[in-house]
Amino acid sequence: MTRQHLGLVFGGRSAEHEVSIESARCILEALDPERYRVSPLAIDLQGRWWLGDPKKDLEDAFGGTAVFLPGTPSSGLLVTEDRSGKTSPLELDVAFPVVHGSHGEDGTLQGLLELAEIPYVGSGVLSSALQMDKDVAKRLLAAEGIPVVPGVVLRDSPGDPTSRDASLGDAIERIGFPAFVKPANSGSSLGTSRVEHAEGLAVAVTEAFRFDTKILVERAIDAREIEVAVIGNDQPRASVPGEILCSRDFYDYDAKYSDGETKLQIPAQIPDSLAGTLQATACRAFRVLDAAGLARVDFLLDRQSQALYVNELNSLPGFTRGSMFPRLWENTGMSFSALLDRLIELGLERHARRSQLAHNAPR
Repeated sequence: MTRQHLGLVFGGRSAEHEVSIESARCILEALDPERYRVSPLAIDLQGRWWLGDPKKDLEDAFGGTAVFLPGTPSSGLLVTEDRSGKTSPLELDVAFPVVHGSHGEDGTLQGLLELAEIPYVGSGVLSSALQMDKDVAKRLLAAEGIPVVPGVVLRDSPGDPTSRDASLGDAIERIGFPAFVKPANSGSSLGTSRVEHAEGLAVAVTEAFRFDTKILVERAIDAREIEVAVIGNDQPRASVPGEILCSRDFYDYDAKYSDGETKLQIPAQIPDSLAGTLQATACRAFRVLDAAGLARVDFLLDRQSQALYVNELNSLPGFTRGSMFPRLWENTGMSFSALLDRLIELGLERHARRSQLAHNAPR
């Protein structure tokens, strides 16, 4: 059997750089060496690309052989350049991006791969950007009747501080306290704060604006946090739901990656009827945002009213051994290795279908 040449893209310029490396390390260990020949493609914090050796630790890839994208579409071709300046073609059958956060799952990396005509795992440019932008995503979901948490959008106006103050006053009046303040485009809860009183709002807003020029102020709901993993293209399939059991005020960056107290309950201890509703809503949200390949759909379940809200979709969730996405599928009956195989198949299927579309005007 001819092995497929897979480019494993990791690292990136966001604050989730280290998490991405760990996700890539777990993927590399789980990929079947009989099916894939892997080229690690490391993106450093300055945005430069490097070719690594799959037999060495992924950290060693940074600063090795440089990788570039040709200026014209080239059927899966990248170009490497060693320290002597010698260039060589690097032709890939498929790319597996696992670059979390900005410049990785916001459509920019996907656009680069589209230009290179490289098939890749996951959603396309538009859907990746939509899932990253919590504001626009929630507007689209709400327009389709999918419940989302009430919120107000604030935009950074350095030249017009009165405009921001007016918007902040409107947010306080409409949302009340407690509230969450978060960047519209950020991952791993970076820049997100829970605010109990008006006195803490200004500090939280300033922190959120460190990560984005657009932020959300949302009503804080006493809710259970439940997640569903989805895979597929035109016919998405949902995993069993899982619940995050967090001892902190909310599921922040430390709770996700360094707090040993956070637990994942899989499957979530909920009625079968509610599990079915979560799965159906997850697939529906997946379609509304035109997702492809995979997504993790995060829900909030109000403890008092039992009202269900879609909190966000994540187009490139974590792939560490402790990450919710692969663990949900393992509990649904799909091993980590089989999950990776399926995601790669979905990426190739999507590319093959799009490659058949006409791009030129009729003559």
